[in-house]
Amino acid sequence: MTAPLNRSTFPARPAAPVRIVHLGLGAFHRAHQAWFTQQADPAGEWGIASFTGRRPDAAIALAAQDGLYTLIERSGDGDSFEVIQSIVEANDGADVARLCELLVAGSTAIVTLTITEAAYRLAADGTLDAAHPDVASDIELLRGVVAGGNAPATTPIGRLVQGLEARSRSGAGPIAVVSCDNLASNGEAARAAVLGLASIVDAALGAWIDANVSFVSSSIDRITPRTTEAEVDLVAGATGFADASPVVTEPFRDWILSGAFPAGRPAWEAAGAVLVEEIEPFENRKLWLLNGAHSLMAYAGQLRGHTTVAQALADPVCAGWVEEFWDEAEANLPAKGLNIPAYRAALLERFANARISHHLAQIAMDGSAKLRMRAVPVLKAERAQGRSGDAAARMIAAWVAFLRTAHTEHAEIKDPAAAQLSTALELGLGEDLAALLTLLEPAWAQDGDVAAQVAAQLDLLAAAVPSRA
Repeated sequence: MTAPLNRSTFPARPAAPVRIVHLGLGAFHRAHQAWFTQQADPAGEWGIASFTGRRPDAAIALAAQDGLYTLIERSGDGDSFEVIQSIVEANDGADVARLCELLVAGSTAIVTLTITEAAYRLAADGTLDAAHPDVASDIELLRGVVAGGNAPATTPIGRLVQGLEARSRSGAGPIAVVSCDNLASNGEAARAAVLGLASIVDAALGAWIDANVSFVSSSIDRITPRTTEAEVDLVAGATGFADASPVVTEPFRDWILSGAFPAGRPAWEAAGAVLVEEIEPFENRKLWLLNGAHSLMAYAGQLRGHTTVAQALADPVCAGWVEEFWDEAEANLPAKGLNIPAYRAALLERFANARISHHLAQIAMDGSAKLRMRAVPVLKAERAQGRSGDAAARMIAAWVAFLRTAHTEHAEIKDPAAAQLSTALELGLGEDLAALLTLLEPAWAQDGDVAAQVAAQLDLLAAAVPSRA
């Protein structure tokens, strides 16, 4: 017999007051920021109000449990279970009125973000893509808000700007925005998106945000696959509580932060987080070594018939390509302070954990945004040093081959630039490659050498991919 998991049935501490707002309620947030906050806040002073992104489902399920859920740490040896209590509100992301209420409160000190790379709506040059239809729509909506209206913005960045606009009028004071997305210099990316949008909407709002909002960069790491019904059943049997929203994750976790918190923060370092002055080397280590390997395996692995990271790594061909890419990435990282050999060894152990079913199809989503951070910088750095960069070019080639296969099979391409990708793929072999490369890096439109290099890697991949006939 199981009992429903909530604050009445479980011996939880009293719900903490909301001092952190989070945009992007999903499994990773619950395995990472919420876990760190619980460990760092034994007195229960830092409650989190989390908002979903595209759909309200996660908020509905979690709200029914008063924000409580079971975190399953899954190692190669077994599972452990912990009920996380730091989320005290779970809200539909479309409830912008509640978001504004929370950001108007002077006690709210931090906004954290896990909205995915694509949701920042940045162009390849790192500035806000104001021409994107979603952004253009929010610009008009937010201009109406500044003029006294209350129509809700529709994008995560638009909703955040709307909340900050309300805070600017309330006199609630400074606040920190912490990006926890896989973007290089993600704090600066958040600044570019938020300040770019706000400044277009209203110059005075942009000036207030520039003076009162701190944008904190962070490097985040904890592999968190999708939860299945098997985990729901597992938690019920192991704990005696019926939990509709458990999260499964690996034991490893890492959080490195750089920036100011003008209204305070939890003592996250007590849970293992690290505060640094210069975060870029740590970001690049993670983006290139962990996320880069993930993207390479996501595309090449699926082409070779695999479905999970562990399966792809067990394939000697995929594993060899990963090591070659890592060699290129490592050559462009600082030799001191990052302990890269140990980091690579730990990644191999983490990737090989077959009990974590990290699906390649999930990683493959939003490739046009992800590869700008994971493959393009390494290829450019290698070429600048007079080296080939073939392993980075191979990752891009695997993406192109994956897209071509999806296009041929009429499969959905899950990417913020899906329409542009489809248009490029209609051009036919050769012309499609040039168009796809230009989407990743506009400067490559005039660089035939890069196109030839990626084309050569496409030939190599074709020889290594089993026929689907």
